[in-house]
Amino acid sequence: MSDSLKARVGRVIAGGMHALLDKIEDLNPQAAMEQAIREASAVVDEVRHELGTVSANRHLAQQQHARLNRSHEALSDQIAQALGSGREDLARAAVARQLDIEAQIPVLETTLADLARQEQELQGFTAALLAKQREMQEALAAFRNSRAAASSAAQPVGQSAVDQRLAQVVDAFDRIHQRQTGLNGTQPGDLKQEAQLRELDELVRDHKIAERMARLKAGEL
Repeated sequence: MSDSLKARVGRVIAGGMHALLDKIEDLNPQAAMEQAIREASAVVDEVRHELGTVSANRHLAQQQHARLNRSHEALSDQIAQALGSGREDLARAAVARQLDIEAQIPVLETTLADLARQEQELQGFTAALLAKQREMQEALAAFRNSRAAASSAAQPVGQSAVDQRLAQVVDAFDRIHQRQTGLNGTQPGDLKQEAQLRELDELVRDHKIAERMARLKAGEL
């Protein structure tokens, strides 16, 4: 596995949704989480592709190792037959070939051990990445549910779309303000108080209008 791919795997596995949310609270956290999951999926695909290549190479190396061993055994029989027939020249050629094979086999065995190690490592990375991906998907689902629950709890029946949007904006402001300064932003009761004050203003105005109309009807104005 290349160092760059190993680094990407490490970042995915070490990364956390909560750290990600802290950085993108003022943007679009759900979209950012979905993008992070897509990136994790891309890394999984790359690791699986490399795992397939390593497995194929190990299979080919195993086949080559087996062929060389069979050839070495066959040459032993041929050497015995050549010597029995007085053909020392043929026996020498077969022995030379055996020596070549004996030089190749340790190299192949080292290659096989290395490929087996890589295969095991990539299988472990794949399992870890898939587990992390499931964790991220669960975190995203929990985030969606928490936002939906918070939105439902914070919005009384009949609340206008403008008031709902205002509540969302203030909520986002409070989270960013508190994270950056450690202090609370707007107080939870502010929105309710503002709505009551607006209602009071409207009540006073309606009362004034009613008084003016009454005086007009009475001919006082």
